[in-house]
Amino acid sequence: MSNVEQTLSIIKPDAVERNLDDKIKSVFINKGFKIVKEKKIKLEKEDAEKFYKVHETKPFYNDLCEYLSSGLIVAMVLEKEDAVLANRKLMGATDPKKAEEGTLRKQFGISIDKNSIHGSDSINNSKIEIDFFFKD
Repeated sequence: MSNVEQTLSIIKPDAVERNLDDKIKSVFINKGFKIVKEKKIKLEKEDAEKFYKVHETKPFYNDLCEYLSSGLIVAMVLEKEDAVLANRKLMGATDPKKAEEGTLRKQFGISIDKNSIHGSDSINNSKIEIDFFFKD
């Protein structure tokens, strides 16, 4: 019984600035993800605020929105069996210093704020996040 899912992944401004997008995409492909859709865009702060609305009450909300809208990002729809979980595992802990060896954040993240990559945290949120960037 196959459980193919889609999840959203964002290569964040710090990684795009360092020209790591192709390197990060190749990691996904090597781990069996299919990149179904992708686009490189610059978000306005208002859009970042809408995207991160779930974190609105948290102290880091404003910095997070400032950061996501500070430069180009690459939004991607990834597809694979159990994609949400597989992507979370591949990304690693939010803090690159605490992330496991071999994870994207361990390899590319600079700090807890500039951790290079975002991934949906649930099936439900992945649908919402994919629609946010790829609603036709």
